[in-house]
Amino acid sequence: MLVLVENLDREKYEPVVLSFTDGPMINCLNEMGIKNYIIHTLRPFDLRVWRKVKKLLVTEKIDMVHVHGSRANSNVLWAARSLKIPVIYTIHGWSFHPDQPAISRGLRIMGEKYLTSRTDLNISVSESNKQSGKKYISSFESVVINNGIDQGRFNPTGRFKDIRKELRLPPEKVVILFIARFTAHKQPLALIHAFSKAVSKNSQLHLLMVGEGDQKAEGMQLVRKYGIQNNVTFLPFRQDVPDVLAAADIYVLPSLWEGLPIALLEAMAMGKAIIGTDVDGTREVIQDGVNGLLIGTDKLEFNLEEKLVLLSADASLRERLSKNAVNTVKDKYNAKTMTRKIEEIYNRFTAIK
Repeated sequence: MLVLVENLDREKYEPVVLSFTDGPMINCLNEMGIKNYIIHTLRPFDLRVWRKVKKLLVTEKIDMVHVHGSRANSNVLWAARSLKIPVIYTIHGWSFHPDQPAISRGLRIMGEKYLTSRTDLNISVSESNKQSGKKYISSFESVVINNGIDQGRFNPTGRFKDIRKELRLPPEKVVILFIARFTAHKQPLALIHAFSKAVSKNSQLHLLMVGEGDQKAEGMQLVRKYGIQNNVTFLPFRQDVPDVLAAADIYVLPSLWEGLPIALLEAMAMGKAIIGTDVDGTREVIQDGVNGLLIGTDKLEFNLEEKLVLLSADASLRERLSKNAVNTVKDKYNAKTMTRKIEEIYNRFTAIK
């Protein structure tokens, strides 16, 4: 979303962003000079905020709404529909997943069916994301527009701050980077378990974990339990992501599901050797052994340990994966290309209006 509003044609569109939580995204929007509002809620279908949303749409004279994610859609759809404002819905991964209890998953499928059937157009961020939707929602239709990233900012030939020096990491260390939310679906704890075994086989490994989330405290406790504090560094969320990526040798995304992970594309654009799980959008980007390594989510800790040991010991493999990763993103996942495709959709709806 940040990349989208940054690249929009301002002669045609004036973006106004509504978020249901505060945080780093709002800071970025303020720095970019993008008008934004916060209506606090962590709940989907939170009736308490619907009238506030409607009031905002009227006050800002909104012509079209583009929602990102099911929580946003469920809390904006009623207001937009009541005002006869077109709604476009980008699905960044589904709210239902195979690992959920059957009742919970069923309710989420019903919710997504409701939302996708009432928006004017759905956008899937990957073909596999679209097919996952159709598997559970037979009536689901969407167009596919891949996520794109700013390849000027995420460029391995750029100049970056020396994060290794900041963290006192010597050049011989092989830095493994996890930069994501510390939540169950990103599997940070599985990564720590796997790393504790991998570092016993290669003492030069160092794990850098960047982000926040409800599993971070448990992750820090695990590190102390394994006695690997000298080999693991925790950092809060940072906005200097390209600088952090530049310091890493290996990027790991052990998610249980993904739509089309932007963080993965950013790491690839920066020429990192990738370890990712064989799920939805990730498998669409990563060709195993060519531009990264794919692992199964079954026996996740074992698979992670095995690939961490393999990649950390083989600099030539890391270099080959790195070069191919850069080329993959350069050819297909460009922010400006993504924005122009979305603008074509906007143009259709504004023309209708």
